[in-house]
Amino acid sequence: MISTPEILETKTERAAVIRLTIARNEMMKLFGPAVGELMAVLQAQGVTPTGAVFARHYKITDETFDFDVGVGVDKPVAASGRVTPGELPAAKVARTIYSGPYEGLPAGWGEFTAWLKAHGHEQAGDLWEVYNVGPQSTPDPAQWRTELNRPLKA
Repeated sequence: MISTPEILETKTERAAVIRLTIARNEMMKLFGPAVGELMAVLQAQGVTPTGAVFARHYKITDETFDFDVGVGVDKPVAASGRVTPGELPAAKVARTIYSGPYEGLPAGWGEFTAWLKAHGHEQAGDLWEVYNVGPQSTPDPAQWRTELNRPLKA
């Protein structure tokens, strides 16, 4: 389900984002339109995405997700509607790749969290997912690859 996790240092990555606080059961309905809105603003401003779409989660409860949906960009984006400048942070992170459909992400995160605890890593702050291969790349969910990133306490 997940690849062998690794520990690495990330660099700050400039991004364009839309902040969403939504009911968990609305994720599949609202995520795609937010990505479309984000890409339309980038195109209108002549800003080029530099990577895959990501979700940077600030708070997750049983009922809600509070997160940025975003993408790295080649130059700063000007705020427009819900789109604002944002970033993925420089941090010491544990990273793994989850393979499979999005419905399996909770189990993938569970496996990843168990690995972190078993190896004595203390989780810090937010977390993010990068959707490297998904429905935009292939209709086969078995081929999808989601990068899971969990910042660690020093």
